[in-house]
Amino acid sequence: MKVLIVDDERHVREAIRLLVDWKSYGIETILEAQDGNIAMDILAREQPQIVFTDMIMPGIKGTELLAWIQQHAPRTKTIVISGHDDFDFVRKTVMYGGIDYILKPIDPLQLNEAVGKAVSNRKQEDEGSEQEQRKAIEINQLRPVYWDKMLTHLLDDSTYYSSISSTMHTEFGLPIGALQCRIAVLATDTINPIIRSKFAGSEDLLYFSLLNICNEFVRKNSQGVAFRHDHGDIVIILWKQTENAAAFLDTINTGIQQALGSRLEFGVGSERLLPAGLKQSYSEAILVLRQRNMRVVRPRIRCFDPNENPRQSTVHLSEYEDRLRFAIRSGQEKPIKEAVQVWIDQVEQMKYINMEQLELWRHEYSVIKARWFKELFGDLPIVLSLPSESAYFIVPLDQEGCLSPQQWGVELEQGLLRLSQLWMEHKRQDEHIIFEIVKYVDAHFADDLTLQSIAERFFLSREYISRKFKQQFQENLSDYIERIRMAKAKLLLMNPQYRIVQIAELVGYKDEKYFSKVFKKLEGFSPNEYRKQVK
Repeated sequence: MKVLIVDDERHVREAIRLLVDWKSYGIETILEAQDGNIAMDILAREQPQIVFTDMIMPGIKGTELLAWIQQHAPRTKTIVISGHDDFDFVRKTVMYGGIDYILKPIDPLQLNEAVGKAVSNRKQEDEGSEQEQRKAIEINQLRPVYWDKMLTHLLDDSTYYSSISSTMHTEFGLPIGALQCRIAVLATDTINPIIRSKFAGSEDLLYFSLLNICNEFVRKNSQGVAFRHDHGDIVIILWKQTENAAAFLDTINTGIQQALGSRLEFGVGSERLLPAGLKQSYSEAILVLRQRNMRVVRPRIRCFDPNENPRQSTVHLSEYEDRLRFAIRSGQEKPIKEAVQVWIDQVEQMKYINMEQLELWRHEYSVIKARWFKELFGDLPIVLSLPSESAYFIVPLDQEGCLSPQQWGVELEQGLLRLSQLWMEHKRQDEHIIFEIVKYVDAHFADDLTLQSIAERFFLSREYISRKFKQQFQENLSDYIERIRMAKAKLLLMNPQYRIVQIAELVGYKDEKYFSKVFKKLEGFSPNEYRKQVK
């Protein structure tokens, strides 16, 4: 913090220097001026936070300096040091925002109190200013998000236009009156992998950069605005030169290529009245992108054509599900390659594959994958290192953005082989854990065994143990426990030294009557009848 001492008398300036404990107030720089003119120069150059000034000086008077400070440095705190007990001077000090009016000779206590008050006031203002700056930064950061929401809402509901049109006029230069508009949508699904790699997998950073490039062009002459739709699309609303939209978007594409190294694809809706036609134009732009033929090189800017109605025969991946499932269960590479190749051969024969078809395959595969996981791994709660969906259902595109079936086949084979290997490993672990449970039951048959206690011991779910045990031994775990107990009980019944109640307890039953009931149900005789028969 800096202070400036203004007084034509040197000894007064030195007295102020000596009487104030500057360090305790965080004041590091003390400047001096012997008149008002020099003080103004120092104020303009150094911008001190606190000024001490006399009222009677050669040239510019203290009251004039106070007025100048209030106009040119309003946040600077002033303390008047005067030898005149003049009401008008005091009034001017208050009028120009002075902290205190101190008479000579200077009282050290009064001087330090005034300095403390000035420092405190200035710090409070600085903190308030920083908060305002932070608030302004936050508002600027939130503004794009705000407009993303507003413009998304506008595409869905044209009646919303009346509430934001004036703000759009101020913010984006939207002309007032009847306008033609046109929507363009940037295709983010075919962005070159090289571009994506530059952003280290951060979709938000990639979209932010693309939006900045688009807005640099469309907002330059208030031709429109680019924003990110809630669905994730990058959308451009054009309201100037809509008839030349394709040429203008090509200019934007050149900018994208210069910045990121590759051109992208745009779908463009037809010209419509703003705001009523926004939704229709947007739907047309989306339709253009969804109908692109991913098997061929395409124009980068594609406009909606109402006469275009491509027809295609739908091919379902689900028709190949059984073949792929059996290949995975084989645990062998060759059957998996053969099953995948049958599917890829079908894809290769298709001359027209659009995004709707690819989305259908993705949806089908997610359903098939869910069935496979349920069938292969059940509801095992242990987290397995299974590949993500993208690891074995990637639809690779070449540098021109065209679908590459053969590369897709290679990646699909690798993913399915990994899935098959994980299943084989899981199957071996399955068998091992079930036999571990059998060994534990055989050793602890007399304990209070329940399905829940076994599940907790082996960190598995009750349902999983029950299902896997039944699959392995064709009987329920509870039946197995009772069978083991009855076998042990029959051996003990051959010894006449043991009473029935003792035998029941030795094989895990605290209630003799319940033991006898279970024994008779399984063996056809009561324990006593069995003992007599054996004897």
